[in-house]
Amino acid sequence: MTAAPQPDVIDCDVLIVGSGAAGLSAAVTAAWHGQKVIVVEKDAVFGGATAWSGGWAWVPCNPLAKRAGIIEDVELPRTYLKHELGERYDPAMIDAFLEAGPRMVAFFERHTRLQFADGNAIADIHGDTPGAGTGGRSVIAAPYNGREVGKLLKRLRKTMRETSFMGMPIMAGPDLAAFLNLTRSLPAAWHVTKRFGRHLIDLALHGRALQLVNGVALVARLAKSAEDLGVLLWESAPVTSLTQDEAGVTGAVVKTARGDIRIRARKAVVLAAGGFANDIERRKALFPRTPTGHEHLALPPLSVNGDGLTLGESAGGQINSDLHSTVAWAPVSRVTHSDGSIGHFPHIIERAKPGIIGVLSNGQRFVNEANGYYDYVTAMVEQAPAGEPVASWLICTHDFQRRYGLGISRPFPIPVGPFIQSGYLKSAYTLEGLARVCGIDTKGLQTTVDDYNRHAQTGQDPQFGRGSTPYNRKQGDPLHKPNPCVAPISKGPFYAVKVEPGCFGTFAGLKTNEHTQVLNADGQAIKGLYAAGTDMASIMGGYYPAGGINLGPALTFGYIAGRHIAGVTQYE
Repeated sequence: MTAAPQPDVIDCDVLIVGSGAAGLSAAVTAAWHGQKVIVVEKDAVFGGATAWSGGWAWVPCNPLAKRAGIIEDVELPRTYLKHELGERYDPAMIDAFLEAGPRMVAFFERHTRLQFADGNAIADIHGDTPGAGTGGRSVIAAPYNGREVGKLLKRLRKTMRETSFMGMPIMAGPDLAAFLNLTRSLPAAWHVTKRFGRHLIDLALHGRALQLVNGVALVARLAKSAEDLGVLLWESAPVTSLTQDEAGVTGAVVKTARGDIRIRARKAVVLAAGGFANDIERRKALFPRTPTGHEHLALPPLSVNGDGLTLGESAGGQINSDLHSTVAWAPVSRVTHSDGSIGHFPHIIERAKPGIIGVLSNGQRFVNEANGYYDYVTAMVEQAPAGEPVASWLICTHDFQRRYGLGISRPFPIPVGPFIQSGYLKSAYTLEGLARVCGIDTKGLQTTVDDYNRHAQTGQDPQFGRGSTPYNRKQGDPLHKPNPCVAPISKGPFYAVKVEPGCFGTFAGLKTNEHTQVLNADGQAIKGLYAAGTDMASIMGGYYPAGGINLGPALTFGYIAGRHIAGVTQYE
């Protein structure tokens, strides 16, 4: 009998499983500190869910804010988190994040290709909470010319189809504002013309966008930094198992096109595979009102399906699901593309604009629509009528859609007709007709809109206080007075889009200490095993206090992991 062939063996210091923000942050940090690093990615492209994200990272007291004169005591964001997280506030994890976050930003700025742009005008979501920030706590990767990435560019995930325009990503802030004001401002029209014209040239010559922004810019900058530092980047290389000895984790077996390869990691394996957004069984077990696991429109790639958690459990790691929420909710609509494929669109931008409301099947509003996306879905899940699938409808007028867009239906000059014909948008000339085609209670919708309009005439929303916080007002339309978030919904035709529960990722994950070492059932660190990003249980305890609370900790704890593995104690 011929013995089965043994896997090839390769040695390194650090093996990173996953190529999103957390994995690449750990890889770059460890490599800069002299470690031999291998990153393995199961997909054919690098970037994970990060590449499809808006790219914002919440990092209080960061250097960009300080350079802009926004100086705040770290006790302010700490106070905010204490009040937001309540009994799930973990001092050790929060302290580690608040200490290392600004230093993470400084490290990447000084030593790598990862440069940042500020989000100094972005407020924390819950402005009434003590310690809430009105700006200076957010950063995003600076735009990046894809030509600088070289041959590596073809190995990186492209922007999410639904959130781009013909493959062109649009950056939040002045870039997005220009697109929304295309027909109202000559400078905005000129900006859009230049951006789109250059994009068409890039498509013709390279077959993809080269003006990289948001999550794709973050991934490209990190991946190029990793390549510069000699990190080995392996795509199409899923981990099939971890290897262990009596002391702890020693490496992993990786499946490749040339067969299984055993990677011996002299110091550590870092699990950063992106959480379990597409793990149907875990969704069924851990998500509310998801009896089959399929009642959910997850935004991360299908490959983000809990591999990291499963690997961690195989080595004795424990899953922390004792959180306020196990999922990072996002309001999502289902999109049927012309080729028959199904996509998911996240409703982030239009909900705070003046002249739109969200209603349940009973026709009633249920939340301040201008609050965070997590808040919108949390309220929808809690208040949707029992016995019905969880869903809501965003309702607006034709004029609103032409001005701001509604879901994937873009504003003028993009035609709205195809979205009506496809069934994505429901339309009617009266509210009664709209209620009928959507399956909404007719009387309930009419009563709701009448009550809303009565107050909206003067910019008021006594029911939910829309437009009352800095976050609300930033998300609204500053040109609309007196309230940037409130306007009547009075003149048909009317449009509606169905919104269902979805997510940007998951909060439940492996229990770790402040160094990101995975903990066993006794609460002891498993030697040689770390977890970061959404493979690590969220430090926010299942809450969503600010935009970027996934990527900020992902980058920071990736940085912490890389430093701890390398044995570094002094900041760079």
